[in-house]
Amino acid sequence: MTWFFCFCFLFCLSGEFCIFIHYLSVLFPQDWNLTWHTENPDFTKCFQNTVLVWVPCIYLWVCFPIYFLYLRRHDRGYIQMSHLNKAKTALGLLLWIICWADLFYSFWERSQNVFRPPVFVISPTVLGITMLLATFLIQFERMKGVQSSGVMLIFWFTALLCATIIFRSKILHALKLGPEVDVFRYVTFYSYFVLVLIQLILSCFPERPPLFSETVNDSNPCPESSASFLSKITFWWITGLMIQGYRRPLEAKDLWSLNKDDTSGEVVQGLAKYWEKEFEALIVKPSQRNSAPSLLKVLYKTFGPYFLMSFLFKACHDLMMFSGPEILKLLINFVNDKDAPNWQGYLYTGLLFACACLQTLILHQYFHICFVTGMRLKTAVIGAVYRKALVITNSARKTSTVGEIVNLMSVDAQRFMDLTTYINMIWSAPLQVILALYLLWQNLGPSVLAGVAVMILLVPVNAVMAMKTKTYQVAHMKSKDNRIKLMNEILNGIKVLKLYAWELAFKEKVLGIRQEELKVLKKSVALSTFAVYVLVDKNNVLDAQKAFVSLALFNILRFPLNILPMVISSMVQASVSLERLRLFLSHEELDPDSIIRGSIKDGKSLFCIAELGVIYFSINFTVPEGSLIAIVGQVGCGKSSLLSALLGEMDKREGYVAVKGSVAYVPQQAWIQNAALKDNIIFGREMKESQYKRVIEACALLPDIEILPSGDRTEIGEKGVNLSGGQKQRVSLARAVYCNTDVYLFDDPLSAVDAHVGKHIFDKVIGPKGILKNKTRILVTHGVSYLPLMDRIIVMTDGKISEMGSYQELLKQDGAFAEFLRTYANADQDVENGGNQERSENSILPSTPGQEREVQCLHPPSGNGRGEWEGNDRRREVKAIVYWEYMKSIGLLISFLSIFLFMCNHIAALASNYWLSLWTDDPVINGTQQHTHVRLGVYGALGMSQGIAVFGYSMAVSIGGIFASRHLHIDLLHNVLRSPMSFFERTPSGNLVNRFSKEIDTIDSVIPQIIKMFMGSLFNVIGACIIILLATPIAAIVIPPLGLVYFFVQRFYVATSRQLKRLESVSRSPVYSHFNETLLGVSVIRAFEEQTRFKLQSDLKVDENQKAYFPSIVANRWLAVRLECVGNCIVLFAALFAVIARHSLSPGLVGLSVSYSLQVTTYLNWLVRMTSELETNIVAVERVQEYSEMEKEAPWCIEQTAPPNSWPHEGQVEFRGYGLRYREDLDLVLKNINVTIKGGEKVGIVGRTGAGKSSLTLGLFRINESAEGEIIIDGVNVAKIGLHDLRFKITIIPQDPVLFSGSLRMNLDPFDKYSDEEIWTSLELAHLKNFVSSLPDKLNHECSEGGENLSVGQRQLVCLARALLRKSKILVLDEATAAVDLETDDLIQSTIRTQFEDCTVLTIAHRLNTIMDYERVIVLDKGEIVECDSPANLLQKKGIFYSMAKDSGLV
Repeated sequence: MTWFFCFCFLFCLSGEFCIFIHYLSVLFPQDWNLTWHTENPDFTKCFQNTVLVWVPCIYLWVCFPIYFLYLRRHDRGYIQMSHLNKAKTALGLLLWIICWADLFYSFWERSQNVFRPPVFVISPTVLGITMLLATFLIQFERMKGVQSSGVMLIFWFTALLCATIIFRSKILHALKLGPEVDVFRYVTFYSYFVLVLIQLILSCFPERPPLFSETVNDSNPCPESSASFLSKITFWWITGLMIQGYRRPLEAKDLWSLNKDDTSGEVVQGLAKYWEKEFEALIVKPSQRNSAPSLLKVLYKTFGPYFLMSFLFKACHDLMMFSGPEILKLLINFVNDKDAPNWQGYLYTGLLFACACLQTLILHQYFHICFVTGMRLKTAVIGAVYRKALVITNSARKTSTVGEIVNLMSVDAQRFMDLTTYINMIWSAPLQVILALYLLWQNLGPSVLAGVAVMILLVPVNAVMAMKTKTYQVAHMKSKDNRIKLMNEILNGIKVLKLYAWELAFKEKVLGIRQEELKVLKKSVALSTFAVYVLVDKNNVLDAQKAFVSLALFNILRFPLNILPMVISSMVQASVSLERLRLFLSHEELDPDSIIRGSIKDGKSLFCIAELGVIYFSINFTVPEGSLIAIVGQVGCGKSSLLSALLGEMDKREGYVAVKGSVAYVPQQAWIQNAALKDNIIFGREMKESQYKRVIEACALLPDIEILPSGDRTEIGEKGVNLSGGQKQRVSLARAVYCNTDVYLFDDPLSAVDAHVGKHIFDKVIGPKGILKNKTRILVTHGVSYLPLMDRIIVMTDGKISEMGSYQELLKQDGAFAEFLRTYANADQDVENGGNQERSENSILPSTPGQEREVQCLHPPSGNGRGEWEGNDRRREVKAIVYWEYMKSIGLLISFLSIFLFMCNHIAALASNYWLSLWTDDPVINGTQQHTHVRLGVYGALGMSQGIAVFGYSMAVSIGGIFASRHLHIDLLHNVLRSPMSFFERTPSGNLVNRFSKEIDTIDSVIPQIIKMFMGSLFNVIGACIIILLATPIAAIVIPPLGLVYFFVQRFYVATSRQLKRLESVSRSPVYSHFNETLLGVSVIRAFEEQTRFKLQSDLKVDENQKAYFPSIVANRWLAVRLECVGNCIVLFAALFAVIARHSLSPGLVGLSVSYSLQVTTYLNWLVRMTSELETNIVAVERVQEYSEMEKEAPWCIEQTAPPNSWPHEGQVEFRGYGLRYREDLDLVLKNINVTIKGGEKVGIVGRTGAGKSSLTLGLFRINESAEGEIIIDGVNVAKIGLHDLRFKITIIPQDPVLFSGSLRMNLDPFDKYSDEEIWTSLELAHLKNFVSSLPDKLNHECSEGGENLSVGQRQLVCLARALLRKSKILVLDEATAAVDLETDDLIQSTIRTQFEDCTVLTIAHRLNTIMDYERVIVLDKGEIVECDSPANLLQKKGIFYSMAKDSGLV
């Protein structure tokens, strides 16, 4: 606030000085000779004793009331008295005493009958009271915590400025009069002058921080709050960081803490508060019930008050812009008038320089406010979206995909940020246009109207274009969302894509969407190029006499007109984003009251739930406290949905659900965070060592922890990539057990672990003797062996409870349940025999290193789990090669063509202005100039050629940009898909999504615009320097040194700026990664009621990101202020040399030179902004290119070695001395595997967890390449053929059933190879035909992201249907039936036996009963084959297989 007064005052001082002088000449013609028409100017005594004394007083009294109120409302704490403060106060009192000494002296004179004019009484009185006021303000500011005051600094500066004029006058006077001076008044004045000078110097220093301020406790506070006023307006306070960044690469620890007002905690809360109020207002007013809440109003309330300051700065700056041309007019008149005294020229030069400097300071305060508001806006949007994502209902989740939500946080939040810097142009541009036209009218008269007419005609054209652009923009964002959503799914399911060799099909899908996106982009480019062409070709309606003032005004006019289309398109984009954000924030939220937490009423607790019409429940049941309940039933009957209902995740239609106490939930598919293993288990609770150890032991995690590189501190990659399925499930279980809640909901957690481990967990954790024996437990299970131990069993069919009771009761009823059990009689062994229990406890996983499956591939993601190559942000320069790569992507022809057209345009512009200066110097004969038509003709032709060149280069750059972004996106996609599996395991998907959303968006829409502006600014600066040198060759002395200063400042800045940008980029990925992770585990977070902790984590990550962004925007301002000062020096010297050489220069050349120099500042400012923008944004190209240098897997197809189409004809698989390791520096996971599997043979592969079972399949599919030995299939060495040739011919039903969003048909057959009949047949064999037939869209049924709208069992059956379709000679089942109930498992096994009768089948089994009828079983242990024979023979040998069968209750 204080700054605003200060700048307004300075603005009045400088800009209106000329008008002030003009009025003086009218009012006091006789004094004018003394002041103006003389070689030695001076003011009259009267003027000195009134105006010059009163100006500072008036300023302080005008500011006082507003400033006083402002300080009362913004109390920053109390500052203790310091020596500085005491000195200022003492000086203030001394000044007051001096003024009053003058006053009493006047009274004394009167008593001596010396009568002076009344002003000798009035002025000292006014000045004395003002000094008292100043002293009061010094103390009041201290009490309100103001460390440095702009209001006071400007007061002392003004007082000193006015006193300096009087000081000079008094000295001249004394020299003239000698001894006749008034000694007393002279002494008091000189004392006054010295004291004011000292006060001004003291005001430049800041006070100590207030007591109890936050900066005191902060280890690295932002220096802005404690900087002095001068330091703030020149951004000097960031210099320390700039020097640091120049000397060595900056690191995250060098960054300052955020100011309190900029932190997520403050900003997001403000937005949330107003958004809730807006909603409540709609509910209260019935008339507005149907209207939507206005997000714009909410944003205005949250950020408006701070942002309004920028309006005031902008208005001041716009008015000051016109002081340049006005002073230029005076300067040209001065050059024309040979009799004018020299000092007037120097005065104009000084004024021109002062105005330019003041303009610079005001403009950058304006920009600073805009950028800080933009930063806060982005923080608020991300925080609001994150908070909303935690409470949104499942039905609403389906309308907003992960891709869309990530885009809201990245692209849309960025759009808002971009808009804040330009939004003021909406009123500022018309204001500038009106002022310029007014001054042009004064200059040129009615001939301006021709130009105005063109502009007015353009307004409707622009409006139409804006509307068109908006529709394109909406379409563009839609395509972008779809593309990001699909990319997200590809990255989540990359393993499945590789196993099925589906990369090409999905690559085509992504490129299809991308094609749509670029089509829309092309249309909007064509529009904007047309707009530029229409705007540039302004007809040149200039009368030569006042050409250069008009030219300066036209130059001012050009900027708002050029920027308006950009602002309009930016507003259009932001309005699209605003609507998207409003829709998302208005989504339905989960009703926290749908579940009653507390004591349950007597009788039954009833609930009726419906989920989107897919499953309707109508269910009544009560679970007694502390009991163990099992829920059984077939795939898709609603078991998991029942648990969701208990968690409040479903839409409750009627009835009542009550849960007493806290809840823990173990989902069917474990959700693992990208954090240390220990943090995953503790999950935000306090650490209790003894409890933690008990939990780990009970969940059979001890052996796994011993294997991990850093024990339980090992960083788990995203989605738990470096853990096997069973380990993930056990970690998920341990998390629930550790939380020690009252109610436990288990969604089939035992399906993913081996039988003996499952038994151990049941005994130690879930069962009647486990840790949780006194808790209420609800277990969804397919394991028959656990059922006799249950207190009650609930049998479900089609969303209803068909039977309910204890195990014995249900057997007696002899219903569906008893029938179900008889089928599995062999599994129903006496589980309770004690020896068996003992046995299983001891025989859990022998803890030997080098066994656990994917643990070996623990690329402990770069030691800290944040895989992104962090080394990159240290690199100093953006290499020239990156620009060259970008030019090659555009096409060299288009690149050089656009550079050529740029040059043509600027040469034409320079020529036309030079021609104009020659024209103005044409002699006037009889009131007219000769050759006017020739002059006008040439000038017009040059103008036309400029228009054509602009149209050409706009078109070339835009089209080139589209070529480049298409080319770079295809490369990026191809390189990512060709990367090996290990790459995805160590690179967080947030980083990859970031590449595909943020970086590609930058390449699409930002870089081409920046290139255009960069080239324009560069040629403008060069052109301006050439003109100044032509007009005043003496400037050659000054321009090169200034150029050097400019260059050094720029390099100095770029060193720091680039690192800040990289730090910002690196800290941006965790924001998205954390968000992605939260979306995947949102039901777990809600079940454990951990929302608050996750919100805090997200806020922390956003703040980390903004900590790098804030210094980068301030650094931008720092640079701009310094460079504009260099530009202002060019103005100063151009004017100065013109004044010095005025007798040898023509007015035309002076006008040309100074009008160009006035623009240099703007051009320099833009050039620097664009250079740094180009450097920082071209990083996007570099980051996209990075992936082309990464390791790749083997080629997909090798024509020379491609096997015949009929291969494999038998399906014989032979491993010869095969060994496998996950990384060069790790031990072998499989060693010395020698086995031959005949064609058509059914082989089971078993082993304890981590024996290397899954590694064998990874080797067979060449997900990991062999370290030694080879695999031969039907005489072909698989290492010699292309990956797709191999993977198309083998089929796998993977452990995690992954589906992609799209139709069911696409999920079964992405290449469209098979007919509908074949697909229906495969569905029938996979026991899905009835389910799919019952769907409204049948095969075109839309699967949601990750197949969320099918149960896990159904997804597993879809994977079976895929295998049946491909019908290859070799089938691998990787624990494929773990997630289905026993009945479905039985169906699957019989299908495999009949349909794959003549195929080779390799089954990795958890449930041994599935492979008991196989021809052979291979038993692995520690990566070696220890037993290999038929199941019957192995049981007789009583080896490892026998002990496993015994644990499973099969013998």
